[in-house]
Amino acid sequence: MPSRPRLLPLSAALASLFATLLALPAQGQTLNELYESARGFDATYQGARAQYDATVARAAQAKAGILPAVGLTAGASRNALDIDTLTGAGRGTSTPRDFSTQNVGVNATQPLYRPANWATYEQGKRQAEIAEAVLTAAEQDLIVRVSQAYFDVLASQDTLTLVRAQKAAVAEQLASAKRNFEVGTSTITDTREAQARYDLVIAQEIAAENDLQVKKVVLDQLVGRLGSVPVPLAQPVVLPTATPANIEAWVAQADEVHPSIRQARLGLDVAGLEIRKAEAGHKPTLDANLGYNITRNPQGTATSTVGTRINAASVGVVFNLPLFAGFATENRIKETLALEDQSRSVLEGTRRSVAQATRAAYLGLVSGAGQVKALEAAEASSQSALDANRLGYQVGVRINIDVLNSQSQLFQTKRDLAQARYNVLLGNLKLRQANGTLTVEDMNAINATLAKNGSTPAPSLGERPQGAPSVPVTPPPIPVVPPVPVPPFNPPAPTMPSAPPPPVILNPPAR
Repeated sequence: MPSRPRLLPLSAALASLFATLLALPAQGQTLNELYESARGFDATYQGARAQYDATVARAAQAKAGILPAVGLTAGASRNALDIDTLTGAGRGTSTPRDFSTQNVGVNATQPLYRPANWATYEQGKRQAEIAEAVLTAAEQDLIVRVSQAYFDVLASQDTLTLVRAQKAAVAEQLASAKRNFEVGTSTITDTREAQARYDLVIAQEIAAENDLQVKKVVLDQLVGRLGSVPVPLAQPVVLPTATPANIEAWVAQADEVHPSIRQARLGLDVAGLEIRKAEAGHKPTLDANLGYNITRNPQGTATSTVGTRINAASVGVVFNLPLFAGFATENRIKETLALEDQSRSVLEGTRRSVAQATRAAYLGLVSGAGQVKALEAAEASSQSALDANRLGYQVGVRINIDVLNSQSQLFQTKRDLAQARYNVLLGNLKLRQANGTLTVEDMNAINATLAKNGSTPAPSLGERPQGAPSVPVTPPPIPVVPPVPVPPFNPPAPTMPSAPPPPVILNPPAR
């Protein structure tokens, strides 16, 4: 019996396929570049910045309550009078009288003692700090959203690349099964199994292409440019580690600097100042007034025909003490005390939520790093298993389905490994977002793991570097295994069994 034909080596085909599919334009966009684009385009972030500007402006308005108010007034009027004499000489006569009045003045008021206004001023400063905390949280959210969309595209590209490589491997296995069936060294089952696996990979390729297009649309919409080309990870992949390696240190840091906790803490301060404003309803107010006014009557007044000009300067204080307001002040104080308790509860709830999210993010990052190491070992093991099954298929101790299963396991492990690496990179950012310390500098550390200068990643999977001389790939020699002698299958003809003898029937004894 002739020996099974050797399978064609996959190393050259895989290297060529990966070089074609992984090659990107010379000037791809790094994570930092796309983040800067998103800062100027993303509607959510732009809305947060506008809200910050509005809150800061509103907080500045509270300062007006403790500053002087100065006003300029001016006016002119014309008066027409009919003066009727009711008694004395000329009784019953009417005398017309026309005159004009002109006035101009400058008046100023300076609050001297207004506790409610000072509480409002302090609240304004807290509101500005709250707006800054909200903007910080929006910036951190933008960093994570851009990074998520960035690595989603890279993960989809890796998935499509690996699916196409798997399609090439399965196509080769299908062709080999067909050749072996034609020469009579395998059954039609091997061909049917390979064809079924090939059809399944085609369906996976269609789904991977669609997923990549969707992920690119999401990234383009986020950064405001069409045809974004994320720079892939440099090879070999070096993942950053989270320091300190102490979960409680991350939680303690979150309690000090997290934007949500800062916002809740400032909200508690604002509630306390609101109590001071309510209590000021029982306190007096004192204002200083200063003014200078000029009044001219060129034709006199209603009682005089002599033209006059009056220059009046005034200075003084105004004291006001509320005595009774229908119990409104007392009830307002009760309301603000209850609202302060509510703000205190919100602060405590925020602390607990942040601590829980920080612990979950840290544990997820540690678990992800362990998965990367395990999947790297699984990748090497799957490659060894595929090589062993392929050689076993050639010598006849393995069947076609064993090779197909090994190929599927290897490519699935590669996809899982690529996704796990992206999850670790995102996990670093999400951990810092969870404890409130995420900044652009943290994103720079992630950006350092990408290929430099927008170039393609370092060669992997047998791919030769750019610019290197072309060297033909020579597959490793596979020893020729002599055919195993198989004795002819000539079973003896079956013999039909003879019929059994008829049973003997005994006559019953006569009674």
